[in-house]
Amino acid sequence: MTAFTEAEYTKLIAMIKTIGGGEFNSMSDEDLKFWIDFVQPMVSKKQFGNLYFQAITLLICHKLKMAGLGENTLGDLGKIGNAYAASSVSDGGSSISFASAGPGNLQVDAEYTMTVYGTQFLQLRRMVIVPIHVSGEESFYGRV
Repeated sequence: MTAFTEAEYTKLIAMIKTIGGGEFNSMSDEDLKFWIDFVQPMVSKKQFGNLYFQAITLLICHKLKMAGLGENTLGDLGKIGNAYAASSVSDGGSSISFASAGPGNLQVDAEYTMTVYGTQFLQLRRMVIVPIHVSGEESFYGRV
């Protein structure tokens, strides 16, 4: 794993602040560099190729959101951690529901469905990483 250059850090920080729709603008560049270094080993440059920086950006935004960082117009009520405890909240004419990962998700990927960034990361990953699918083994190897 090689460290990013200053130009790459600058690019990633700009992408995080743009993709995050401004919710991470209050975070310092040093804090964002920490998260960039934290997430880098989790994303394969070889597998993601030209989409490497997008994958890192989406994963960082997901991790930041899961950590309760960034701005939230709902205050404490909208924090991800509360999604595990409440299925819906009503206040006057407003109603908010928090959906947890459904049974159709693989347990390993369930966390990613908790944020829009995680869902986009999964979509990107599915575009570049094709799972191994074996068919016709019986006809090749004979009856197993």
